[in-house]
Amino acid sequence: MAREERNIRVEVVVLRHNDWGEADRLLVLYGRDQGKLRAVAKGVRKMRSRKAGHLEPFTRVALMLAKGRDMWIVTQAETMDAYLPLREDLVRTGYAAYVVELLDRFTYEEGENRLLYELLVRTLSRINEVEDPFLAVRYFEIHMLDLLGFRPELTYCTQCGEEIRPQDQFFSSQAGGVVCPNCGRNDYSLQTISMPVLKFLRHLQRSTWADASRAVVSPNVRQEMEEVMQHYLTYLLERSLNTPDFLRLVKRGAAGQPATPEDE
Repeated sequence: MAREERNIRVEVVVLRHNDWGEADRLLVLYGRDQGKLRAVAKGVRKMRSRKAGHLEPFTRVALMLAKGRDMWIVTQAETMDAYLPLREDLVRTGYAAYVVELLDRFTYEEGENRLLYELLVRTLSRINEVEDPFLAVRYFEIHMLDLLGFRPELTYCTQCGEEIRPQDQFFSSQAGGVVCPNCGRNDYSLQTISMPVLKFLRHLQRSTWADASRAVVSPNVRQEMEEVMQHYLTYLLERSLNTPDFLRLVKRGAAGQPATPEDE
């Protein structure tokens, strides 16, 4: 007896796609109820395809999927949110691409995580709407890590367990959090972390977005905060991300600054 074909309706964000065969695309999706999944959009690269515009990266879309021999096949697609202003601004596009790459690298096809899906959708909306997406992206990083079991310890020393005092500290990616000056003074593998940066990261970690979004962060603190998070994320992934270099380049261009050798 032939196996019956299953059809499901899903709400997803398109993370990325790759050309597949002569006219198809392989999609990597993150679904509200399914988590991460892959699907093939057949014929989508043909000029007359009606699905192509609905299946671009960081689009929230409703799909009808049919179970194929090896993976899901897209039979219908309807855009729920294309985040159009985001696509018209290269810096916002860079931030969105970074968020999507980060989620893609940290997740596997292991089932539902609705809180993570909601965090992704809300973050894309914030990048789309707020004047400066910087805090929205840092908020995403810290809460994504929380949801995936990589919550950094920012209140107690990861070595001695003592509560952190209001002074500059160290950060250990290997230990997953802060190290007090007494424990870290002779360990040259540790990264320094200033008290203002630690304060803002704590604020992001324990706050709602409504509270976190009101923070005012100086340029120096922004740079250090980004460096600390990038170092930790790279350690966890055991590889560098692709999008930070692109984002750095477009931010320089938006500010009218020339590219530096590290941007090349």
